[in-house]
Amino acid sequence: MKKMEGFREQRLFVLPEYMQRELAGTELTRQLFVSDIGFFPHAKHHYRERTEGADAHIFIYCIDGHGIVEINDGEPLSIGPGSLVAIPAGMPHRYWASEQEPWSIYWFHLKGEHARELTRLYGLDEHKTISLPHSIVADFVSSIEQSLAIISDRPYSIHSHVYVSQTMRWILSGVGQELLHASQDHKRDQYLEKAMRYMNEHVGTTVRLPELARSAGISTQHLIHLFNKETGFSPIDYFLRMKMQHAASMLDLTNLTVREIAVSVGLADPYYFSRIFKKLMGYSPTEYRKIPKG
Repeated sequence: MKKMEGFREQRLFVLPEYMQRELAGTELTRQLFVSDIGFFPHAKHHYRERTEGADAHIFIYCIDGHGIVEINDGEPLSIGPGSLVAIPAGMPHRYWASEQEPWSIYWFHLKGEHARELTRLYGLDEHKTISLPHSIVADFVSSIEQSLAIISDRPYSIHSHVYVSQTMRWILSGVGQELLHASQDHKRDQYLEKAMRYMNEHVGTTVRLPELARSAGISTQHLIHLFNKETGFSPIDYFLRMKMQHAASMLDLTNLTVREIAVSVGLADPYYFSRIFKKLMGYSPTEYRKIPKG
């Protein structure tokens, strides 16, 4: 079954064409304005298909249930709670609610040159599902609710549309900034993971900072900054602690001598090794080995 219109307790507003023309010619709204906005709760059998695309950028945010979005005959995008998807203007598409768990969605259509530029700037036009960070969900939904209420109550007030236009700029910019930070955090984690993996693979050797930075794909200065921020230690200090952890494991699990263990973690001088081990672990290697474990 396909249902084109009408869901219990739905709310929506579609701006008349003449009002859209007025906003498109008004200095404070012509670059970005809302032409359609609404909320469909538990939209069973909801279905839309536009083979020629729409004349606006369409944004769909799911708060409950599930649905599917297909853009330009691409791979179907599964939409669930917390998911946002943007459909660029002019792009053929179709979307529908799950039969078993029909979605509840907020949606809005944006027109104007800045609508396109903002979606492009923040990568919202890449035909993918976007999971909104929890930190902005409440403000995101509240802003859409407020915009829907203002437009519904005062649809022909230019002041209302200017306000909503600025709200939509804030919404898109806020989403974009959070996604940018999330992407940066992901890259930071990847850099650290690469560096730590390299340390682990070379725990029996001496690793220099430039070598470690190259393994992670970043500059030495950036590597030092990341390690200090995330671990509280410089890369070399962290590497030394990693060596001592490996040494502690060998003291517990093998019968190797202290000298043999020192060599295995890249420290040829057993006296230096013992001094560093006691400083970091609180016991000499011999004392540590005697401590009952488990």
